[in-house]
Amino acid sequence: MTARSAKAAPPRPARRTGFGPRPARGGGPRTPRGPYTRLRRAWDRPLTAYYLVVGGSLLITVLGLVMVYSASQIKALQLGLAPTYFFRKQLLAAVLGGILMLVAARMTVRVHRTLAYPLLAVSVFLMTLVQIPGIGVAVNGNQNWINLGGPFQMQPSEFGKLALVLWGADLLARKQDKKLLMQWKHLLVPLIPVAFLLLGLIMLGGDMGTAIILTAILFGLLWLAGAPTRLFVGVLGAATVIGALLIKTSANRMARLACIGATDPGPQDQCWQAVHGIYALASGGFFGSGLGASMEKWGELPEPHTDFIFAITGEELGLAGTLSVLALFAALGYAGIRVAGRTEDPFVRYAAGGVTTWITAQAVINIGAVLGLLPIAGVPLPLFSFGGSALLPTMFAIGLLIAFARDEPAARAALAMRQPVFGRKLAGVRRKTMRRRVKKRPSGER
Repeated sequence: MTARSAKAAPPRPARRTGFGPRPARGGGPRTPRGPYTRLRRAWDRPLTAYYLVVGGSLLITVLGLVMVYSASQIKALQLGLAPTYFFRKQLLAAVLGGILMLVAARMTVRVHRTLAYPLLAVSVFLMTLVQIPGIGVAVNGNQNWINLGGPFQMQPSEFGKLALVLWGADLLARKQDKKLLMQWKHLLVPLIPVAFLLLGLIMLGGDMGTAIILTAILFGLLWLAGAPTRLFVGVLGAATVIGALLIKTSANRMARLACIGATDPGPQDQCWQAVHGIYALASGGFFGSGLGASMEKWGELPEPHTDFIFAITGEELGLAGTLSVLALFAALGYAGIRVAGRTEDPFVRYAAGGVTTWITAQAVINIGAVLGLLPIAGVPLPLFSFGGSALLPTMFAIGLLIAFARDEPAARAALAMRQPVFGRKLAGVRRKTMRRRVKKRPSGER
């Protein structure tokens, strides 16, 4: 018996008989490849947040332009203006906002942090000018506007939201680097006093809706900074007491609070807007009455292209349209949370969380008011309602999220690999051409 024959021969695999399942190749169990697994893998890709922010924000803006055009035609004709008057203004604001979004998306984190203090100083200055007679303009009882000449006006409090996000994120990031956030005084000062300064300037004009959004941003920053529960509850309780006093001392705010869930306009038609918003949603059905076929915009629903544009959307596009808008805002909110949760940079985490809190809270308050679940706060639907003062800073904030989503290491690597095919071929041709043209030099030549 030879040494080769003494070695144990490897066992032969058993012959497959019958009609049972074929064993998986490679010796291991086969990984299930169902729709859920494929969706989960696609959802966990590095560029998911980037595509959600870009695609969601652009779809909301474009759909908003369509609905502004549809909802504002009758209002423009009633004012003696061209039917496309409000649409043209919104389109101009969207183009300018798109430029701001691209600029913000190309800025580095360092440049964003550099803009924090100048933007805060300019916002406070402009919000102070609003209260000077002859400069500030009152709209619907709230003096929060500055006339820029002609038909153009600006609401500085909208830029105050962006200023609070950038400045608060920079402040908390610097204190976190120095490990000072464990102390209450460093956590609250100067963040709380500056936020109260902005809130005071806004409340001088009577705009409580914008003040609520600013308060939500403040709470979002404190939550991300890891504020203790008792401190967070204390600040929330103080804000609730102040808000209750402001509502109690204003007959207009009390009337808005009484219209929650109203199904009848009530005495002196104080709930007319809230009730007709419900009428618009109820008459839309599942697929709506058709684009441009709304009945409530014919003078029945006040402000159909601003605060209550979601009601016109429900009437013309139906439940399918409103659910689509909600899904886009949910995707945008998820992307912002994902960007804030996956970064190691504290400034990026605070800024992304602040922007997400701002857009999400404003959308919830606006849609909740249209549905009759919340009082009418007079805040527009982000990226959707008419209003250039609200659209410009919001699109700049979207640019921040795009920049942060692109800045993730995995996202940078994925974007670098996705060079266009034409670019790769052109680069290959250039390399071959360079090889042909370069002459071989002598060993001693430089």
